Amino acid sequence: MDMETLLQLSETSLKMGFGALIAVFSGWLVLRRQHAQQLSPGNRRLEILENVSANVGTVSHIFAKYSTLVLESIQFGEQWPVARKLELDVVNTELVTEFKKLAEAEAKLLMLGEKNLERSLRLYGARIALFRKQVYVGRQDITQEQITALKQSILQVREQFYDMLSRKYDRLLASA
Repeated sequence: MDMETLLQLSETSLKMGFGALIAVFSGWLVLRRQHAQQLSPGNRRLEILENVSANVGTVSHIFAKYSTLVLESIQFGEQWPVARKLELDVVNTELVTEFKKLAEAEAKLLMLGEKNLERSLRLYGARIALFRKQVYVGRQDITQEQITALKQSILQVREQFYDMLSRKYDRLLASA
């Protein structure tokens, strides 16, 4: 190989090496910047509020299944199928499990200093617990209107919680 070809190969290799070095450094800077944004306190608070919302949504869904099955059991009385009773047992277990997550959500809200949100969420859980104490399989002395009123109060408290959570979430998004 002559000297000129060797010089061209060396020059090309150097240019490629510098280009690769610049690309690696640029990629590192971009990743570092993204990582810093992901860990910012505002983004972390948003993530926690999203998790709280998801936990409340899950409890709401399971409670809807639970209340439907209990109401069905009251309406059918002794003629209620055994399979539906078993389904209610499963849903009841799910609801108890998800209530633990609701308590964890309350703790997260307190950790963030969101006392009003936590109180509202605690009230939501208490209303569900009250419903479970007053509406149960085999109870015949409760009317459809009473059950509807209890469910309506639960829905109202849930809506108030989500209104507060939404306002807090929007403020955090605006400042992020």
